Amino acid sequence: MTNLRLTLSYDGTDFAGWQVQPNQRTVQDEVEKGIENLTGERVRVMCAGRTDAGVHALSQVINFRTTSSIPPEKWRPALQTRLPPDIVIRSAEGVPDDFHATYSAKSKRYRYLILNSRVDDPFLRRFAWRLGYRLNVSDMHRAAQVLVGTHDFRSFESNWPNKASSVRSVYDVAVRRIRQHDLFLPKALLTPGGAEEAPDEPLVCVEIEANGFLYNMVRSIVGTLVNIGRGTWPVESMKRILESMHRLHAGDTSPAQGLFMATANYDRDMGGEPGVPDEGDGTEE
Repeated sequence: MTNLRLTLSYDGTDFAGWQVQPNQRTVQDEVEKGIENLTGERVRVMCAGRTDAGVHALSQVINFRTTSSIPPEKWRPALQTRLPPDIVIRSAEGVPDDFHATYSAKSKRYRYLILNSRVDDPFLRRFAWRLGYRLNVSDMHRAAQVLVGTHDFRSFESNWPNKASSVRSVYDVAVRRIRQHDLFLPKALLTPGGAEEAPDEPLVCVEIEANGFLYNMVRSIVGTLVNIGRGTWPVESMKRILESMHRLHAGDTSPAQGLFMATANYDRDMGGEPGVPDEGDGTEE
């Protein structure tokens, strides 16, 4: 039996999320049906992070076990013909038996896109949250640095409690204006070697990397940062909100369409707490 690792990209607009749900179109269901159509096997596919309805993935990692004789390098073109056009397989490879897309991940990185413009863009309508008022990106970035480290993030968790613990470790968070041609790159943009800063561009990018995410955590953080960026709240409010451990003190949950699962990291030790499954925020486990 072969353990296969596939990397997927998908437009989450027309999906009810990753996870199989009765009478709903989901990414997991489409992938599992495609595998059954190709090999006759019914398999259960594991993923790096469960995305919610309307949330996208640039580099979603999945794995499953198969008895098929198809070589790993042939799986990408073979399975792609059985999938809808809004799911694309970027790569396929055989991996050791103990690899698990969810539990082997050291960290995951999410990206949120804001079109900061009074004029809408029909080509970004499905992939960004448009805000017409000018955002102070420098203030947003400074406020976000309070989140780095190991904290109880229940202030940014919808419907708390969803898990035994709302403690997570955030390794990196950044806010920057970027060029439009960088927005779909499946890598960390706001790190050394990533996208160049473009202070005059309307596209604001928020990236956050952590060992796991609570339900709606990224979208709640973005909603809070927007209140700071528009001047409604001071930069210092982020620390107070984090320490309050109360969801009502944070900003609104931002719309799903701006959120992307950007990358999953399996290769390096991030320190802090071990990787944990997400709760589904898109992901966010």
